[in-house]
Amino acid sequence: MNLLPDFRFHRPASLEEAVRLKAATAGTRFVAGGTDLLVNLRRGLGEPSGLIDLTAITELSAVRRDGGSLWLGAGVTLADLARHPEILSDYPALAEAALAVAGPTHRAAATLGGNLCQDTRCIFFNQSEWWREANGYCLKHRGDKCHVVPKSDRCYATYHGDIAPVLMVLNALAVVAGPDGVRHIEMTAFFNEDGSAHLNLAAGEVLAAVVLPAPGGWHAGYAKARVRDAIDFPLAGVAVALKRHGGVIGALNVAITGTNSAPLAVSTGDLIGRPWDGDTAAALAKSLRAKANVLRTTVMGSVYRRRAMQAMTRRLIDTLWDR
Repeated sequence: MNLLPDFRFHRPASLEEAVRLKAATAGTRFVAGGTDLLVNLRRGLGEPSGLIDLTAITELSAVRRDGGSLWLGAGVTLADLARHPEILSDYPALAEAALAVAGPTHRAAATLGGNLCQDTRCIFFNQSEWWREANGYCLKHRGDKCHVVPKSDRCYATYHGDIAPVLMVLNALAVVAGPDGVRHIEMTAFFNEDGSAHLNLAAGEVLAAVVLPAPGGWHAGYAKARVRDAIDFPLAGVAVALKRHGGVIGALNVAITGTNSAPLAVSTGDLIGRPWDGDTAAALAKSLRAKANVLRTTVMGSVYRRRAMQAMTRRLIDTLWDR
């Protein structure tokens, strides 16, 4: 680990002030809990001219009802997400995913916005400075090629967040604030499939909140595969939201993480109206294989991660179907 680089530290009291600071100060980064950003800075992954601390902005830590929807400020900690009574009663899969992140001390500091906007990861990127220099750096940082796919013109570093796929299957919206005002983005469109530019945020924009629609009869869950049952990022993760109409699937949303450069929704339209049986599970497994681009970005082999993702998905839907 390196010493942190020199930077200016800003602590605005309002979201408007934070946006103005970002627009007026080149090279600054937003920070809240810092559980991802500060570790990367200590590894020499970035040298911001300043950090804009968002923890003094009270509106970002709010959880409130907005009609039938639930408004979650981007500054809400994962620990609070996991124990909030309205989340536990109406969106238990979100609490489940929050509890799956890292360990208790991380969750006490880490925020919803930070988890969603965390950087992508790769065994060729998340290394010490001398290791990266010895290997000629990479397309994501200072280099000119991706070591995972050397002939590619884009970075294949992988997104490993636990919260995003759950919000996707629950049809959540991202609320983004920037110099041009506030806009709402479907969570499925908040991410780009590019390891070095994976967030759909314009210059100066910041994630302010997430809005969850009314529960609407969904049964949802989240599962992840990891080396250790605590702390580790998902080697593969899957979120499912299901509506059962009698003996057939009434609605089904599936999203994956830990396999691609962004969390992605999986096509399930052909499964609606079918019973959940071996043939339907095989059709879903085919869609999962088509969507998941599992490459050598972690210490675990890609074949295992792909198979684990398919097995977890079937097991999770089995559980939700019986529920």
